[in-house]
Amino acid sequence: MSAGVVNLSESNPRNAFKDYFDFFQLPRQFKIDRTKLDQAYLKIQQEVHPDRHAQGSDAQKRQSLQLATFANTAHQTLKQAIPRGFYLCELAGLDAQLETNTAMPRAFLMQQMEWREAMDEARNQLESLNLLQDEVNEALKELTDQVAVQIDQEQNLEKALESLRACLFLERFLEEIDHRISALI
Repeated sequence: MSAGVVNLSESNPRNAFKDYFDFFQLPRQFKIDRTKLDQAYLKIQQEVHPDRHAQGSDAQKRQSLQLATFANTAHQTLKQAIPRGFYLCELAGLDAQLETNTAMPRAFLMQQMEWREAMDEARNQLESLNLLQDEVNEALKELTDQVAVQIDQEQNLEKALESLRACLFLERFLEEIDHRISALI
Protein backbone atom coordinates (compact mmCIF):
# COMPACT_ATOMS: atom_id res chain seq x y z
CA MET A 1 0.00 0.00 0.00
CA SER A 2 1.49 3.35 -0.92
CA ALA A 3 0.65 6.94 -0.12
CA GLY A 4 -2.48 7.71 -2.06
CA VAL A 5 -3.44 4.08 -2.56
CA VAL A 6 -5.61 3.15 0.38
CA ASN A 7 -7.73 0.01 0.40
CA LEU A 8 -10.91 0.61 2.36
CA SER A 9 -11.87 -3.04 2.14
CA GLU A 10 -9.27 -4.01 4.77
CA SER A 11 -10.67 -4.46 8.27
CA ASN A 12 -8.47 -1.68 9.68
CA PRO A 13 -6.37 -0.01 6.99
CA ARG A 14 -4.34 1.93 9.59
CA ASN A 15 -2.87 -1.35 10.84
CA ALA A 16 -1.13 -1.77 7.48
CA PHE A 17 1.31 0.99 8.51
CA LYS A 18 4.04 0.81 11.16
CA ASP A 19 3.92 4.51 12.02
CA TYR A 20 3.19 7.98 10.63
CA PHE A 21 6.40 7.98 8.60
CA ASP A 22 5.47 4.68 6.96
CA PHE A 23 1.95 5.98 6.34
CA PHE A 24 3.39 8.84 4.26
CA GLN A 25 6.31 6.77 2.89
CA LEU A 26 8.92 9.02 4.50
CA PRO A 27 12.16 7.99 6.19
CA ARG A 28 11.89 7.78 9.98
CA GLN A 29 14.05 10.78 10.86
CA PHE A 30 13.79 14.25 12.37
CA LYS A 31 14.62 16.20 9.23
CA ILE A 32 11.91 15.56 6.70
CA ASP A 33 11.03 16.91 3.30
CA ARG A 34 7.95 19.02 4.05
CA THR A 35 7.01 19.15 0.37
CA LYS A 36 6.93 15.34 0.18
CA LEU A 37 4.98 15.18 3.43
CA ASP A 38 2.40 17.67 2.20
CA GLN A 39 2.09 15.96 -1.19
CA ALA A 40 1.62 12.53 0.41
CA TYR A 41 -0.96 13.96 2.82
CA LEU A 42 -2.97 15.59 0.03
CA LYS A 43 -2.82 12.43 -2.08
CA ILE A 44 -4.13 10.31 0.79
CA GLN A 45 -6.82 12.84 1.68
CA GLN A 46 -8.01 12.80 -1.92
CA GLU A 47 -8.37 9.01 -1.71
CA VAL A 48 -9.96 8.69 1.72
CA HIS A 49 -11.90 11.90 2.24
CA PRO A 50 -15.37 10.98 3.55
CA ASP A 51 -17.09 12.99 0.81
CA ARG A 52 -15.52 10.69 -1.76
CA HIS A 53 -17.09 7.66 -0.06
CA ALA A 54 -20.52 9.11 0.66
CA GLN A 55 -22.16 6.45 -1.54
CA GLY A 56 -20.16 3.59 -0.02
CA SER A 57 -21.23 1.12 2.60
CA ASP A 58 -21.40 2.15 6.26
CA ALA A 59 -18.15 0.26 6.86
CA GLN A 60 -16.43 2.11 4.02
CA LYS A 61 -17.71 5.45 5.30
CA ARG A 62 -16.44 4.65 8.80
CA GLN A 63 -13.04 3.51 7.51
CA SER A 64 -12.80 6.57 5.29
CA LEU A 65 -13.45 8.83 8.27
CA GLN A 66 -10.97 6.91 10.43
CA LEU A 67 -8.24 7.11 7.79
CA ALA A 68 -8.88 10.80 7.13
CA THR A 69 -8.63 11.48 10.86
CA PHE A 70 -5.49 9.36 11.12
CA ALA A 71 -3.96 11.23 8.17
CA ASN A 72 -4.76 14.57 9.81
CA THR A 73 -3.18 13.52 13.10
CA ALA A 74 -0.12 12.08 11.36
CA HIS A 75 0.32 15.19 9.23
CA GLN A 76 -0.05 17.57 12.19
CA THR A 77 2.50 15.56 14.17
CA LEU A 78 5.10 15.29 11.43
CA LYS A 79 4.87 18.80 10.02
CA GLN A 80 5.89 20.42 13.32
CA ALA A 81 9.45 19.90 14.56
CA ILE A 82 8.80 19.51 18.28
CA PRO A 83 5.86 17.08 18.06
CA ARG A 84 7.81 15.15 15.40
CA GLY A 85 10.79 14.89 17.77
CA PHE A 86 8.65 13.67 20.64
CA TYR A 87 6.97 11.18 18.30
CA LEU A 88 10.35 9.78 17.22
CA CYS A 89 11.34 9.39 20.87
CA GLU A 90 8.02 7.67 21.56
CA LEU A 91 8.63 5.28 18.66
CA ALA A 92 11.97 4.42 20.26
CA GLY A 93 10.16 3.55 23.50
CA LEU A 94 11.07 6.69 25.44
CA ASP A 95 8.59 8.46 27.68
CA ALA A 96 8.89 12.26 27.55
CA GLN A 97 7.53 12.54 31.12
CA LEU A 98 6.32 16.04 30.32
CA GLU A 99 4.15 16.27 33.42
CA THR A 100 6.76 15.02 35.88
CA ASN A 101 10.22 15.75 34.46
CA THR A 102 10.86 19.49 34.43
CA ALA A 103 14.57 19.24 35.15
CA MET A 104 16.69 21.45 32.91
CA PRO A 105 20.40 22.18 32.75
CA ARG A 106 21.51 24.99 35.03
CA ALA A 107 22.72 27.17 32.12
CA PHE A 108 19.32 26.89 30.43
CA LEU A 109 17.51 27.86 33.64
CA MET A 110 19.80 30.86 34.11
CA GLN A 111 19.09 31.98 30.55
CA GLN A 112 15.36 31.62 31.20
CA MET A 113 15.65 33.86 34.26
CA GLU A 114 17.56 36.50 32.26
CA TRP A 115 14.94 36.48 29.53
CA ARG A 116 12.11 36.75 32.06
CA GLU A 117 13.82 39.73 33.70
CA ALA A 118 14.29 41.32 30.28
CA MET A 119 10.61 40.76 29.49
CA ASP A 120 9.57 42.33 32.79
CA GLU A 121 11.85 45.34 32.22
CA ALA A 122 10.48 45.80 28.68
CA ARG A 123 6.84 45.47 29.73
CA ASN A 124 5.61 48.52 27.76
CA GLN A 125 8.44 48.87 25.25
CA LEU A 126 7.39 47.32 21.97
CA GLU A 127 10.85 47.55 20.38
CA SER A 128 12.51 45.84 23.35
CA LEU A 129 9.91 43.08 23.37
CA ASN A 130 10.38 42.55 19.62
CA LEU A 131 14.16 42.26 20.09
CA LEU A 132 13.66 39.77 22.92
CA GLN A 133 11.25 37.79 20.76
CA ASP A 134 13.83 37.65 17.96
CA GLU A 135 16.52 36.48 20.40
CA VAL A 136 14.34 33.71 21.82
CA ASN A 137 13.21 32.64 18.33
CA GLU A 138 16.87 32.31 17.33
CA ALA A 139 17.59 30.26 20.47
CA LEU A 140 14.63 28.00 19.64
CA LYS A 141 15.91 27.52 16.08
CA GLU A 142 19.39 26.62 17.36
CA LEU A 143 17.92 24.18 19.87
CA THR A 144 15.75 22.58 17.18
CA ASP A 145 18.84 22.21 14.99
CA GLN A 146 20.54 20.46 17.93
CA VAL A 147 17.61 18.07 18.18
CA ALA A 148 18.05 17.19 14.51
CA VAL A 149 21.68 16.29 15.12
CA GLN A 150 20.90 14.41 18.34
CA ILE A 151 18.25 12.29 16.62
CA ASP A 152 19.41 11.88 13.03
CA GLN A 153 23.19 11.80 13.43
CA GLU A 154 23.99 10.85 17.01
CA GLN A 155 20.91 8.67 17.66
CA ASN A 156 20.98 10.10 21.20
CA LEU A 157 17.26 10.26 21.84
CA GLU A 158 17.64 10.70 25.61
CA LYS A 159 19.56 13.94 25.00
CA ALA A 160 17.04 14.89 22.32
CA LEU A 161 14.23 14.53 24.88
CA GLU A 162 15.97 17.00 27.17
CA SER A 163 16.39 19.41 24.26
CA LEU A 164 12.76 18.93 23.20
CA ARG A 165 11.55 19.75 26.71
CA ALA A 166 13.67 22.92 26.55
CA CYS A 167 12.06 23.72 23.19
CA LEU A 168 8.64 23.51 24.85
CA PHE A 169 9.77 26.00 27.50
CA LEU A 170 10.90 28.38 24.77
CA GLU A 171 7.66 28.00 22.82
CA ARG A 172 5.64 28.85 25.93
CA PHE A 173 7.87 31.82 26.68
CA LEU A 174 7.44 33.06 23.12
CA GLU A 175 3.68 32.85 23.58
CA GLU A 176 4.00 35.06 26.67
CA ILE A 177 6.08 37.59 24.76
CA ASP A 178 3.59 37.53 21.89
CA HIS A 179 0.75 38.14 24.33
CA ARG A 180 2.55 41.18 25.75
CA ILE A 181 3.29 42.51 22.29
CA SER A 182 -0.34 42.05 21.23
CA ALA A 183 -1.48 43.97 24.31
CA LEU A 184 0.65 46.94 23.24
CA ILE A 185 -0.51 47.05 19.63
